[in-house]
Amino acid sequence: MTDLVPLRRALISVSDKTGLEDLGRALADRGVELLSTGGTARALRDAGLEVQDVSDVTGFPEMMDGRVKTLHPKVHGGLLALRDDDSHVAAMTEHGIGAIDLLVVNLYPFESAVAGGADYDTAIENIDIGGPAMIRAAAKNHRFVSVVTDVEDYDALLSELDAQDGATSYAFRQRLALTAYARTGAYDAAVSGWMADALGDAAPRRRVVAGRLSQTLRYGENPHQSAAFYTDGATRPGIATARQLQGKELSYNNINDTDAAFELVSEFSADAPACAIIKHANPCGVATGATLAEAYSRAFDCDRTSAFGGIVALNRPLDRATAEAITEIFTEVVIAPEADEDARAIFAAKKNLRLLVTGGLADPAAAGLAIRQVSGGFLVQDRDTGRVGPDALRVVTRRAPSEAEMPDLRMAWTVAKHVKSNAIVYVKDGATVGIGAGQMSRVDSTRIAARKSADMAEALGLDTALTQGAVVASDAFFPFPDGLLAAAEAGAKAVIQPGGAMRDDEVIAAADEAGLAMVFTGMRHFRH
Repeated sequence: MTDLVPLRRALISVSDKTGLEDLGRALADRGVELLSTGGTARALRDAGLEVQDVSDVTGFPEMMDGRVKTLHPKVHGGLLALRDDDSHVAAMTEHGIGAIDLLVVNLYPFESAVAGGADYDTAIENIDIGGPAMIRAAAKNHRFVSVVTDVEDYDALLSELDAQDGATSYAFRQRLALTAYARTGAYDAAVSGWMADALGDAAPRRRVVAGRLSQTLRYGENPHQSAAFYTDGATRPGIATARQLQGKELSYNNINDTDAAFELVSEFSADAPACAIIKHANPCGVATGATLAEAYSRAFDCDRTSAFGGIVALNRPLDRATAEAITEIFTEVVIAPEADEDARAIFAAKKNLRLLVTGGLADPAAAGLAIRQVSGGFLVQDRDTGRVGPDALRVVTRRAPSEAEMPDLRMAWTVAKHVKSNAIVYVKDGATVGIGAGQMSRVDSTRIAARKSADMAEALGLDTALTQGAVVASDAFFPFPDGLLAAAEAGAKAVIQPGGAMRDDEVIAAADEAGLAMVFTGMRHFRH
């Protein structure tokens, strides 16, 4: 097995010119012959470097608007030839094919073109053909060829050449080949995913997903599980794009819970302060307020016990008063669009508290895919962007909700969308006052939410249950009247639910008998 391979000849063809001049000069200083194409060759010459055009090597000019320039035996032969195979060496000699020891290629910027709103024809023109072909050829022949596809690897390459006296080791080339194949795989995934969207094919025969390593995690959900965080290149504000201003490294559970928190709080317009507190991917308190500090306080008062060690998400920049309130208890992560200097100074005293800023709120209506792995495959669906406006609500009881109840009903419905099913959410005056999540029976979720609310009322020294006079949302229909009646027993006065049960008539009759107002949304929000 070949180990050290001296680097004598390199082909460089890049769309991203970052670091190109320094790389070219460093290679030339080590006596490496440089081959290049088009704009890359011009950039290297402008830097004062001697470069041979690939067109001079192949004997063919670049043609068809640059579509054809490297697809030639004198390029691919130089990349694919086995240097220890006599017949390959003889073919190279016979046809004047020079060996290429290093390929540096980054691909046409297809992903960024699509992200920038490119039309169909422009996107097609940004699909690279020669680049992936060369990368795959060089990666296949990594016994002899080094292939670099990422600007981030330039320094590693030069360090390797210094360490190996102008050569690369087999182990190093293996790692480069791994990165190269992952890059072409991700590139093809981006192209096929875009084309499926462009053609309106929600279920293409093959679905490919790809990600870029963002962070190697200490462990997964539990210490015996290894884990890593990958991003998909999306620019929508959220956990993947947030800047961490302070605190310990995020864990697997931190990332999962912080994503849940920010997605929920982004449902609330920045016109009014809102706060969501999350524990184990479920909200334990959500509220609006006249100020951000008030919104936090009201969310905290829904379930102070669960809020301990939770994740706090805000829909406005973190300010001093809110920061002071948050630091009164142990909190794992705070995520907000921004944080002012006073708030940052307060958090600085809590060195382990993670503070993330996103630069904006996520668009809850933005299309996207939700992917979940199952044994032997994965499930793909659209993100739940469903929202029900006031005009879509259908009053089904004799009593219609009051003007005061209707905003609370809509808020309860919004929060229920982010609670594990079976989900029950009580809301009063713009704040959750009881949340029941993830139970096998809807009536159990109803009763658990009421019991937790009663415990909180007692802790606050109140004589009246927090759920008294509240409204309640159910993420799916009540199959029987029992869950609805349990909510009425807890003091709920109005109900929002999808409807559609075989016993809707019985449930509506029970609501009328209990004096409840009830509206149907015609839409459910299962969250598993």
